[in-house]
Amino acid sequence: MNRGKQNIDMPRLTVEQLLKDKSEFLELYVLQGGTGLRKIIPSNQITRPGLALAGYTERFSYSRTLILGKTEISYLNSLSKKELEKHLNHFFSFDIPLIVITKALEPPQVLLRKADLNNVPVLQTNLTTTEFIIRISSYLDNLFAPRTSIHGTLVDVYGVGMLYTGKSGIGKSECALDLVERGHRMVADDVVTIIKKAPDVIMGVADERIGHHMEIRGVGIIDIEKLFGIRSVRLQKRIEVEVRLEQWDDSMEYDRLGIEEKYTTILGVEIPVVTIPVSPGKNITVISEVISMNHMLKVYGEKPAEKFVQRLSEALTRRKLTTEYLEADME
Repeated sequence: MNRGKQNIDMPRLTVEQLLKDKSEFLELYVLQGGTGLRKIIPSNQITRPGLALAGYTERFSYSRTLILGKTEISYLNSLSKKELEKHLNHFFSFDIPLIVITKALEPPQVLLRKADLNNVPVLQTNLTTTEFIIRISSYLDNLFAPRTSIHGTLVDVYGVGMLYTGKSGIGKSECALDLVERGHRMVADDVVTIIKKAPDVIMGVADERIGHHMEIRGVGIIDIEKLFGIRSVRLQKRIEVEVRLEQWDDSMEYDRLGIEEKYTTILGVEIPVVTIPVSPGKNITVISEVISMNHMLKVYGEKPAEKFVQRLSEALTRRKLTTEYLEADME
């Protein structure tokens, strides 16, 4: 089952914003900026453009953050003035968003002049090339990860991230509150921001404007962390199961064995979905704990429903064989 087309939020990062947010963490300072600082960094991709500096640009990924380390700077310093001019003219003919020079290396002045003429910002860092790539990759990968927002509630139940969905007023927040009181941990209520961290991993976080607040009808807005303590909340959690709450409908036929597993897709990641019909007196909290433990059994390779059906089938087969044997026994 697919949730349909989801709105994916696309970040907008400028060089100026990168400096504002992460200049201390990345140990960055400006060598050549000007209006180039307003240029947009289009993706999380980075590259070391050694071949492009040497003149081979057939497969030059120029629309990335370009890193110049000791190898690239040494190569540029080895060129004659004429060669350097020629190579840099060709290099800066591309629309480069950002150049970062590592290890506080001093670049040729002509590189800074060409960058200025072509409105390309040049930053410098004290970090080694390897360390800088590790740090900026972590920041950019998180920033540019596909993300969307879903109306729901996310709770960590026995280590399983359970996303509660359903129409407004169905009882998602009340269920989460009961789970928190039983020692489980809330991640987000009302609006869950979902981030794709890996091909098969989606993480849920709270909307920064809401935090760990919760609306309880008849009571109002409450602060879960202040009421139940720091151990009652989590900043983020991997989403592993969607629990879909819906009003009990006598005309509907609900799954009673759980043989056929149903799935939903969020940001291209498939996760199991369990539909729970809500009716007066039904203990959704305990059912939630059972869903969590049952999910972990399946992760470990145990499938109770399948084993039950198999045992039942074996018992019926044995009974049939026994009956046939006794019918044929004429003693």
